[in-house]
Amino acid sequence: MITSHGLKKLGFTPQLDFTLQDDGDGVVYIKEWLSSTAQPSDADIDTATTEAQGIYDSQEYARTRKAKYDLLNQDEMRYDDLVNNTTTWRDGIAAIKVAHPKP
Repeated sequence: MITSHGLKKLGFTPQLDFTLQDDGDGVVYIKEWLSSTAQPSDADIDTATTEAQGIYDSQEYARTRKAKYDLLNQDEMRYDDLVNNTTTWRDGIAAIKVAHPKP
């Protein structure tokens, strides 16, 4: 399957090197090849797409952790910990890491 992710993994830039087209039938194809470099084969694009998806999937824990970290008011937690001699911030970060471990 041709995707911009696969083409980007191969080092190409959307709109600069290529444009894709989807006519609504679920088939994506290269509408225009703009790069001076030879257009890669569909097989090369498929392989790069699979690799890019694997990298993306392997970082799911990091994306989930980031979303959880963003929900914490970390600056206030650290300040309160300093003032109150507590470990609320450290405990909160540790809980997120335990709930969403690295693979």
